[in-house]
Amino acid sequence: MTRMAKANEIVGLDLGTTKIAAIIAEAGDDGEIKIIGVGTSPSEGLRRGVVVNLDKTVNSIVKAVQEAELMAGIEVESVFAGIAGDHIRSINSRGVIAVTRKGNEITEADIARVVDQAQAVSIPMDREIIHVIPQEFIVDEQTGIKDPVGMAGVRLEAEVHIVTGAVTSAQNIYKSIERAGLRVRDLVLQPLAASYAVLDPEEKELGVALLDVGGGTTDIALFFEGSIQHTAVIALGGNNATNDIAIGLRTPTTQAEMLKKRYGCALSSLVDGRETIRVPGVGGREEREVSRQVLSAIIEPRMEEIFSLAQRELKKTEYADLLAAGIVLTGGSARMDGMAQLAEQVFDLPVKIGVPQGVGGLTDSIRDPIHATGVGLVLFGHENRHGDGFSGVSEANLFDNIVQGMRRWWGDFF
Repeated sequence: MTRMAKANEIVGLDLGTTKIAAIIAEAGDDGEIKIIGVGTSPSEGLRRGVVVNLDKTVNSIVKAVQEAELMAGIEVESVFAGIAGDHIRSINSRGVIAVTRKGNEITEADIARVVDQAQAVSIPMDREIIHVIPQEFIVDEQTGIKDPVGMAGVRLEAEVHIVTGAVTSAQNIYKSIERAGLRVRDLVLQPLAASYAVLDPEEKELGVALLDVGGGTTDIALFFEGSIQHTAVIALGGNNATNDIAIGLRTPTTQAEMLKKRYGCALSSLVDGRETIRVPGVGGREEREVSRQVLSAIIEPRMEEIFSLAQRELKKTEYADLLAAGIVLTGGSARMDGMAQLAEQVFDLPVKIGVPQGVGGLTDSIRDPIHATGVGLVLFGHENRHGDGFSGVSEANLFDNIVQGMRRWWGDFF
């Protein structure tokens, strides 16, 4: 018998190109997050993170949520949902205000004002703010301040990271989730959510780039000195490799996906040239025997292209040579053999595969790079469950909960 979800139960909904995953967690009094339900469903209405068929997306959401509800024994009402797609853009901005009150003491109202001023940038009508993330505060030219409340100063500056997305893409995600009978608590950029699950504070401090290699897109988030500095989305992912295999080996796409998952390797030099695989034919044609190295030789150029585009994106920033903690790969494609080794060759940096951490409960079900975003959404939700965070596309006004939101972001990013 199911019951309604309690206030301490959080649901993350990962809307991917290849799969939709619902993860239900319970927050204990001791602060521990326990996974109590996991549900997945093939994603049939999304392409590259964008809704292209509303009804199919709704059906996929319903299936994933129902599976998670059955496992957890609760009925879900609201979710923290991920958003991605190559429509995502980000900029860094700075706001400056004068502190005029007696004694020049900086208050929470000043924080809200300076962040409001920082996000007052020119944005096209078809785009909307998804996140405004504080990076640091500057009081009278003193940099690197985490929380200036209570300090004395006459000039307060804020460095913020602004993430924007296409209004229609966000609206379609909202519509899909609402038609599935759920309420959207917040819309969260997927690589930002994944960072909650796979990155340590030390990595964010030293400098690290997170690459979430999904089916339709590769999402990038760069951290330095404890805060997010750059985000980007590349419109290539694991599905591109699947299509390459289908064409190169003349096999149906479903079989190409199976071959990629079972035998794929991103670095052909790691494959034994004597190893062979059976490739099903198209339209009833007989299956053929092919060297596994041939399969790898098809996959490697595509993955190398994705990493090269990601490297080009990182080099647009001033932090490309400061990533002491290297690269963290996550997402479904990160599970493929040879991904870390190929990435090390391309980036010339240490690379590791990011597996969700920081949660208890059904850990065997989520200890997989494919669930990094889902678990991250739950952890984000735990930090922001009493407000609407920094989502600009939610119905709540961006700064209705500004002070509470600022406190939570400080706690996470510093």
